Amino acid sequence: MKEKRIVSFLPSATELIYELDGQERLFGVTHECNYPNDAINKPRVIESVFDPENMSSKEIDDKICSLSDKGQDIYKLVRENISNAKPDLIISQEICEVCSAYTNQVKIAIDILDIKPEIYSMSPHDVQGIFQCVKDIAEIINKRKKGEELLEALNSKIKSMKEKKIQNKPRVLGIEWINPFFTAGHWVPEMIEYAGGVNLITKRGDHSRKMDIAEIEREDPDVLILMPCGFDVKRTIFEYKKYLKDNSRWNELRAVREDKVFAVDANSFFSKPSIRIVTGIEILGKILHSEVFSKLEVPSNSFLKI
Repeated sequence: MKEKRIVSFLPSATELIYELDGQERLFGVTHECNYPNDAINKPRVIESVFDPENMSSKEIDDKICSLSDKGQDIYKLVRENISNAKPDLIISQEICEVCSAYTNQVKIAIDILDIKPEIYSMSPHDVQGIFQCVKDIAEIINKRKKGEELLEALNSKIKSMKEKKIQNKPRVLGIEWINPFFTAGHWVPEMIEYAGGVNLITKRGDHSRKMDIAEIEREDPDVLILMPCGFDVKRTIFEYKKYLKDNSRWNELRAVREDKVFAVDANSFFSKPSIRIVTGIEILGKILHSEVFSKLEVPSNSFLKI
């Protein structure tokens, strides 16, 4: 059987291809594919039309809204690199056009390529949806056994967390964007539940959406988790200091007054439909029930109490 030449249009797919030992078949990735480190060396087939690295939450949101209002794309295809990649398989997504390359880039790629590739589009909205993508992709690239082993290990980790006897479950709100506020949706509510929390506002599988401070005040969470999409802990702390530190209504929230506000590395463990969300669940376990999960080891710099 011919081994497929693969192009990945989203970081979580790139991570998975490496985890399945299929990286030698990977001939194109996106500008955001930086895990594992070797992915940086792969040709980039997707670029952003603007540079968010030196922009604030508000500036990024304004730019995305402006592009959307004009009907313009947030990402662009690197035509030369997609042509050189000659993919048999393109892995794309249908979850969020803000987060990764979307339908338009797939259509352009198909138009460019002489031999039309197979398209697999990830569209998970919960943990099991992510695991189904693992199963599907492992099957497509002929790595079924490796995929089964990976899923067994991931499910085992979640099972061991769910089996812990937790008496008092705090009411938790995940915040996916700081200015404006967005709820954390999709798989995050489920992650909070698996870690021994009661998720607020969104339900598992719901899309993320805008919310205001009044909605947070009404819910009165015990714990606030700041997880701006695509940001690490350092960048999240910067945004917190810029927009929330001196906000009087924010500072009146009970979770803030009781020092129950945390920043997490959302880019690595929460924002993407990646197998690393299982590590994200463990991070939440350490935050919400540090004594129960005292033996769990999580990556350094993966979370910080504010």
